[in-house]
Amino acid sequence: MTGESRDPRPISLLQQRGIEAEVLIPFIRRLEAEMGKERAHAIAREVIEEIARQQGRDVAAALGRDDIEGFTHVKETWSGAGGDLTIETLRQDSEALEFNVVGCRFAEMYRRMGAEDLGFLLSCQRDFSLSEGYSADLHLERTQTIMQGASYCDFRYRLARQASVSEDARAETEAPEARP
Repeated sequence: MTGESRDPRPISLLQQRGIEAEVLIPFIRRLEAEMGKERAHAIAREVIEEIARQQGRDVAAALGRDDIEGFTHVKETWSGAGGDLTIETLRQDSEALEFNVVGCRFAEMYRRMGAEDLGFLLSCQRDFSLSEGYSADLHLERTQTIMQGASYCDFRYRLARQASVSEDARAETEAPEARP
């Protein structure tokens, strides 16, 4: 038989993050020991954010659009990921995309791996950069995440010209107290 047999089923995003975490967690832990937690996390964040920006650009190119309605395809892949995220959509139209993630198997996975403190850095932090890569006009406001101890993640996407936004939860890499 010539040629390689390939499994036609793609891996889920949760499986992909798990594979990445198996390598990245020990690597980041080693960097923490060598250069300190703050510097190690800053380096990891820079690399992960650039990867996510490129993924956003790739999605926009594949869809042939960079509007908020096109970005709903990204959200649909998150909620359609076999229950990895449980999403409650609040608003989805040409002006805004608003939803809450009320269940997150990613947070559960990082807890099981003993890396609850790295989950935000490895997964949640990507959301901002992904939207930036998708469109310079698309901005995310998020004030809390399950990974940081809240009961849900609040995602509020807007076009830049429609509203000013806050990125309160963006720079926080430590798990703060849960917010109401």
